[in-house]
Amino acid sequence: MSTSISLAKTNSVSLEVPLTSSKSESNRALLIKILGGNKAELSNLSSARDTQTMTTLLNSDDYELDVLDAGTVMRFMTAYLATSNKERRITGTPRMCQRPIKILVEALNELGANVKYVGEEGYPPLEFKPFSEQKVDELTIPGNISSQYISALLMIAPTLPKGLKINLEGEIYSRPYIEMTLNLMKHFGVESCFEGKIISVASQEYAANSYTIESDWSGASYWYSFAALANTASIKLKGLREVSNQGDSAIVKIMEGLGVKSTFNGDVVTLTKCDQKSHLDIDFKSCPDLAQTVFACAAAKGVSLKMTGLESLRIKESDRTAAMATELGKIGAKLEETTKGVWELTPAPSIDQTMGVTFDTYDDHRMAMALAPLCTQLPVIINEPEVVVKSYPEYWDHLRYAGISTE
Repeated sequence: MSTSISLAKTNSVSLEVPLTSSKSESNRALLIKILGGNKAELSNLSSARDTQTMTTLLNSDDYELDVLDAGTVMRFMTAYLATSNKERRITGTPRMCQRPIKILVEALNELGANVKYVGEEGYPPLEFKPFSEQKVDELTIPGNISSQYISALLMIAPTLPKGLKINLEGEIYSRPYIEMTLNLMKHFGVESCFEGKIISVASQEYAANSYTIESDWSGASYWYSFAALANTASIKLKGLREVSNQGDSAIVKIMEGLGVKSTFNGDVVTLTKCDQKSHLDIDFKSCPDLAQTVFACAAAKGVSLKMTGLESLRIKESDRTAAMATELGKIGAKLEETTKGVWELTPAPSIDQTMGVTFDTYDDHRMAMALAPLCTQLPVIINEPEVVVKSYPEYWDHLRYAGISTE
């Protein structure tokens, strides 16, 4: 059944709310907890469906495990199952089974795992035989692949008899996510060394420490967009750290160029308006999940963009660059790859504020949440709004708390 949500045009946004917790931190902490004997105490876990899925699968004795559409869960569970002592199978939604996993599977098999493809080579579903012995203690993999592959290998590394050394080839993308993983591992007692392009983790045990998950900077990014676009905005976001493990805290700096200033007081950040730039050059390779938020905000704000580091967006929940190009075209903005690897956004020359617009979401939570702040400019209908359960289930409730009329 097709569903939609209507957002009335809103000039003023006011919100003080504890954000949803980081699913990136939650899913890493959950895997580390299991690898450490399931004794660590975790608090403020994310309410996201991805995190609920991760919790369920880590505690399941079923032969076949379904990650649904959760890419993080697929990558982390693949490493976990490959080095366990059980026969298992893992699958996901049709889109999940189109997302590549070959580099991770090849690395695990090189280590000594026995992972086989059930269908097309290079893609889920996967079948696992018990891990018998570690064949190598050193791997070489590209640095420009999904950081989730690298994080998955790092988290199982201390549980391997010989530990693991990873050599990253070429440019390293999404480095903050790799550092988040290593920082969390350190919190749970595991030492590592990341020098140049080499990460080394000796064989050692995870400690049963306690940890409180930080609020989600990706979720915060949508409120930065509301603050930038609304005529007046009073927004306070709770549970965020000024010095954060999350790469998406880069939104603080990016949004300064789009007219939003951040003021930190403890774990609360207050968003206020400041002068904006007319053009921004942005490299998203360390924070690709922010791209859609920034595209939509700049398109409506009249700020042109020149961008790199968007390659991974093609293999996310949707082909995000193509999807955003289509949807932003509905308000007269243009997003295009002008030369290989370089994208430019030409903002909408003017937006007819009397006409409404209906946006499609492509089974992608970030499409829905990135486009919603455009209700500050004109009435908006979002199709398939339930996709937000993947990372921020409370999103539409929080919009209502902020004074936005929904139907």
